[in-house]
Amino acid sequence: MLDPAGVLYWPAAGLLAVADLHLEKSTAAARRGALVPPWDSRLTLDKLLLCLARWRPRTVIALGDSFHDRDAARRLAPAEAERLQRIAGAARLVWVLGNHDPLPPDGLPGEHGDEFLLGPLRFRHEAGGAGGLGGGLGGSSGGEAELCGHHHPKARIATRGGSVSRPCFVADSRRIILPAFGAYTGGLDVQSPAIARLFPRGGRAFLLGAERLFSFALRPPHAA
Repeated sequence: MLDPAGVLYWPAAGLLAVADLHLEKSTAAARRGALVPPWDSRLTLDKLLLCLARWRPRTVIALGDSFHDRDAARRLAPAEAERLQRIAGAARLVWVLGNHDPLPPDGLPGEHGDEFLLGPLRFRHEAGGAGGLGGGLGGSSGGEAELCGHHHPKARIATRGGSVSRPCFVADSRRIILPAFGAYTGGLDVQSPAIARLFPRGGRAFLLGAERLFSFALRPPHAA
């Protein structure tokens, strides 16, 4: 089930997946001299807590780039660290490691690994990556289809008042790329080669709306 908030929920497994939180992106920007409001972690985690209250999952999987850099976990304010403790207290918390956060978060709860396997599904950060820890966390089977993040997909659709660009899920029969969940994350258009090559037979985009998703077909790259 694809939630307009930008998370995926698997009812049979009681599992909620979320991608690209990029916590503490604002403080990373401040280190480079870019002054932006330092509220991204709080906004992101509050939104995630609302998703947990809605779905009440038994497992929460964060699909990599949960932290904007290797030191981000140590820069979390106590209030935001407490929010993560609340999430870990409500569900099994699994950190899939990404390119921004290749090491597990220091001093925070949860399991970690390069990927997580459950039934026919492989949860990883980047589509078609080079594998993970010996069999991955979760189970010994999996891999017929994958759920991932990394690309921050977005799409543009025409409306009566012009065009609208929104984050989106991108899916076909073997892969779902989740939108970036973080409050300060950007996006990459689904027609870009980096995303289009992952869907050689086309697929569907599901744009995030306030209370619903807006779906449309994606043509194969050679037909674009």
